[in-house]
Amino acid sequence: MQNAIEVSKLQKKYGEMTAVNNISFFVKQGELFAFIGENGAGKSTTI
Repeated sequence: MQNAIEVSKLQKKYGEMTAVNNISFFVKQGELFAFIGENGAGKSTTI
C-alpha cells in the first residue's frame, strides 16, 4: 500500500523558539491518523 502522507525530519522555528523538532512519520492510504498532545506541542504547526 502506498503512503498518502510522508514527512521526514520536519522542523519549524519561530525565532528562537522551536515548535517542531525533527519529526518524521508516514500515513498509508486508507489509514486514519491523529496527533495527540498537550497545548503548544506543535500539532497544528505540523499539520
